[in-house]
Amino acid sequence: MKAKQRFVIAIVILGLLMTGPFVVTSLLVWLDMKESERTMLTGLLLSRLPIGTMMTVFGFVVGVGILHKLFKQYVEGLLRMSETLRMMLSANRNFRVALDGPPEVQQLARAANDLAQQRDELLDDVDAQIARAKASVEEEKNRLAALMSELAQAVVVCNLDGRILLYNNRARLQFKALAQGPTSVAGGALIGLGRSIFSILEKSQVTHALEVISQRLANGKSAMSNFITTTRGGHLLRVQMVPVQAAAAAEGEERAITGYVLTVENITRSIEQEARRDQVLHSLTEGSRASLGNLRAAVTNLIDYPDMEAELRERFVRVVDEEAGRMSQRLDQTMADFSDSLKTRWPLEDVLAIDIVAAAQRRVEDKLQLPSKTEELNDALWIKADSFSLVFAMAFLAARLQEHYEIRELRFRLSEEGRFAYLDLIWAGHAMSSETFYTWEMEPMHLAGETTPLTLRDVVERHGGEIWYQREKAAHRAFFRFVLPVATPEIETVDVDDKARAKGRPEYYDFDLFKFQENSSIDLDRRLSDLVYTVFDTETTGLEPSVGDEIIQIGAVRIVNNRLLRQEIFNQLVDPERPLKPESIPIHGITDDMVRGQPTIDLVLPAFHEFCEDTVLIAHNAAFDMRFLELKEADAGVRFAQPVLDTLLLSAVAHPNQESHKLDAIVERLGINIETRHNALDDSLATAEVFLKLVPLLADKGIITLRQALEASEKTYYARIKY
Repeated sequence: MKAKQRFVIAIVILGLLMTGPFVVTSLLVWLDMKESERTMLTGLLLSRLPIGTMMTVFGFVVGVGILHKLFKQYVEGLLRMSETLRMMLSANRNFRVALDGPPEVQQLARAANDLAQQRDELLDDVDAQIARAKASVEEEKNRLAALMSELAQAVVVCNLDGRILLYNNRARLQFKALAQGPTSVAGGALIGLGRSIFSILEKSQVTHALEVISQRLANGKSAMSNFITTTRGGHLLRVQMVPVQAAAAAEGEERAITGYVLTVENITRSIEQEARRDQVLHSLTEGSRASLGNLRAAVTNLIDYPDMEAELRERFVRVVDEEAGRMSQRLDQTMADFSDSLKTRWPLEDVLAIDIVAAAQRRVEDKLQLPSKTEELNDALWIKADSFSLVFAMAFLAARLQEHYEIRELRFRLSEEGRFAYLDLIWAGHAMSSETFYTWEMEPMHLAGETTPLTLRDVVERHGGEIWYQREKAAHRAFFRFVLPVATPEIETVDVDDKARAKGRPEYYDFDLFKFQENSSIDLDRRLSDLVYTVFDTETTGLEPSVGDEIIQIGAVRIVNNRLLRQEIFNQLVDPERPLKPESIPIHGITDDMVRGQPTIDLVLPAFHEFCEDTVLIAHNAAFDMRFLELKEADAGVRFAQPVLDTLLLSAVAHPNQESHKLDAIVERLGINIETRHNALDDSLATAEVFLKLVPLLADKGIITLRQALEASEKTYYARIKY
């Protein structure tokens, strides 16, 4: 029975206790009296009835007041203490019972806090022992996470239903780059724990590859399959699949396949380059065949008929000249095309600049026997370079200087100026002309029998830099200066945010998902801890969706297998196509300049719909956020039909005796740290943590399934709020 119902019953009992004895006594006396006595008593009572009624009402009001105070202190106070104790047991072990109320309740609260302190000390001791026992296991997990995250190949591990249970950072970035349509807004490609790989790869090809692997295993062959697939954007992916096998149940029994590992490589560019090279070679061979035939015929005639007329001989000589010219032109074009192909394949890596200088010194001394020295070297300078081509270019310049100006020594200097590195090749001797330098820049490079179709200009441009020729007149020296960008880490906004959100190793794997069973529809009778959720929040221009206020930011995060996945997020500003209200800007910190030029809601909403597809939606005060979404569904061509849970309502279910169910109050009660408020993504993360803390508290009240949570939410007072 609820506390308010008990209070009403207590008031009724108080009223009966105050009036019951008087009414019963009066009735007994009335029945025993004579008629004259009754008439006299009636007159006497009627004359004094107002005073008696006032005294009775006054006494009843005082009694109700005293009863209400006692009820608040003892009944509701003890109920709040019970809720607090349950929070201490499951959600927030650092929370303590407030020492409020009468002395007896305070003594009980003090004793409960002392017991909680003793329990925490015991739990800390147990946790320390468990942590020591799990140290080696955690170390192995961290190694796995680090290795998977840093692998150069895109790796995805799936269960048999195609649900992703592991992926590394390379896979996330690769599929994000391939994203087309709605998924290219804010979230990238739909790769994430618990999602289906079939949103990226063709299901029939994956199924066929699994069948091939099963046949290979049955025949005792190596279990591996390869296939090529095409993405929605037309990219070609080479996929290699190997199975994940369970341990055999008995000796000799065949091990069952429980999942598979995919390594994915985007081969679009390499296929295009190979096609171009094939075309170049084809044009070279087919075009040269006719020219060679004409040359052979002309040369044969010139040899066989030495007494040929002068005019006819001239014609054959002209044929030889023209065909030789065509072949030369065709070869030049082939070399130019091949050079372009080489440029596109150059890998640029972060290298220490002094290592480039040391390699150049060795090459110059070995190939040219030219002494070299260094001066003013910045040994902490990093550049992004293809070390081979850069060293070849420097050695080529050294060879040219030695050949044309007979230099006796080459010096290297390395310095930094802002965002650029200066790599200087210095020599003493004659000045050179700009025309000579330009000629060296544009001719294919060669060095001691090694040749390349690339030019010095090609190398410099590929590195995103420049090359200068300068004189030091006072020192009678000159130098070539390679101006190269300083290497800086590749910074992507999403990755930096991910790093800030990740409090530990990357959450790119969950091997419990091997047992995950695909279910296209959301089962209302599934346990809350077994469902996949999208926790979201919106920032808006105001609080009145029905009178024109618009969404300016949507933030969301996923919960899979009862885990908050901080890297799998949706975070997008939205252009409301109207000025923001000045009074709202200090609250959410979003300005007109920040949203101007961002995607509009008709583009963002389909992307968010795809992000949260087949998941249960969660929000705090969800009626507010859902109303904004519902008003835009028709324009965006989507519909959010999945179940929606509201942490405001769930908090009221779990803690009906708490005074506030605002997000700030809940996170404080549950011991959750929230860095920023009124930012859609940060509020989503806080709401997700609140939900995970509420799940065991709801289970204590018998609310275990999604259906039970929805039904309990509908019965709360806050469920009546409409927008």
